[in-house]
Amino acid sequence: MRITLVTDAWEPQMNGVVRTLSRVVQECREMGHEVDVISPADGFKTIPLPTYNEIELALGARDQIAKRITDFEPDAIHIATEGTLGMTARSICLKWGWPFTTSYHTKFPEYVNARFPFVPHKAGYAFMRWFHNAGDRLMVATPSMREELEKRGFTHIVAWARGVDTEMFHPSKRAATDEDSVYAGLQRPVIVNVGRVAVEKNLEAFLKLDLPGTKVIVGHGPQLEELQEHYPDVVFTGSKFGEELARYFADADAFVFPSWTDTFGLVILESMAAGTPVAAFPAHGPKDIIPGSNAGSVSEDLRQAVMDCLDLDREVVRAYAEQFSWRRCAEDFVSNLEVPPKPRRRAFWRRLRKLGGRAVPNIPAPVRRRISAVLRKR
Repeated sequence: MRITLVTDAWEPQMNGVVRTLSRVVQECREMGHEVDVISPADGFKTIPLPTYNEIELALGARDQIAKRITDFEPDAIHIATEGTLGMTARSICLKWGWPFTTSYHTKFPEYVNARFPFVPHKAGYAFMRWFHNAGDRLMVATPSMREELEKRGFTHIVAWARGVDTEMFHPSKRAATDEDSVYAGLQRPVIVNVGRVAVEKNLEAFLKLDLPGTKVIVGHGPQLEELQEHYPDVVFTGSKFGEELARYFADADAFVFPSWTDTFGLVILESMAAGTPVAAFPAHGPKDIIPGSNAGSVSEDLRQAVMDCLDLDREVVRAYAEQFSWRRCAEDFVSNLEVPPKPRRRAFWRRLRKLGGRAVPNIPAPVRRRISAVLRKR
């Protein structure tokens, strides 16, 4: 298939959303699909997202996006994020009457409220419903996230599994002795968190805990200097990448994931793949992945969850992570796409070229779904 992916989060940004999307694109291409990624890296005029400068918001890109899509003539369009590129692509698809899918990567209302407490969750969820319910399918990573979104009025939700690089993140990266470890000289056990150092990650819930050994934060972000000042006994390493990052996972004794705003938490699987068990609150993501796995512990008492992790078998932790495949993730993604029948696709792009992309009627999403259902039966 020919797939257009529109995302406001893309390389060189480094976060779970980007790692997921870039790996899925890689797998799709290896499966023989053509994927055109429309992202802020494509030369659009951009401004940094307030309070999250790593994300660039593209402005005035509508004509360029419409031309990219028209020239590529995709079989399916997926809009991954709710930023300016995502909203522009959504508007174009609705104007053209072309089906599209979306995905839910971040608990946006909680994220915004953590940074701007005067913005209520209700307003955030109203925006997210408006954005996603216009699409034909909404892909989510976990059953609990699906259940919550359905309660909040989201529709047409489908499952989209996640994967992990079990070659990059591997127990073999663990040093044979403490002297050879990336944590050489630190008191054991070493308890680590890897990710963006920002208020929505709830890192202080981890840093305030009375724990044995040494707490380590691997990453960078707007809250870094504040936390360094308040927690002088914590080791802050800055960002790590590639093989070096894999060692920071493998050489740790436990990993702590205190976030309540993530929808999955890819670092959970990366830690497990390295053999390091994960402690977390019962938030969306951890409570779907960890319970019953013997690869970590979930509890409202985060300290107890950490202590439980220190007794787990690292080989069992690794074996559990091996169940999560990027190929399966990509296959789920492709199967969830909304692909009109081939005759309709050909006629649509032919007509759009004749009209110059200007005047295809706006067909509401419910009508599009009924039309697609009828055409699929023929």
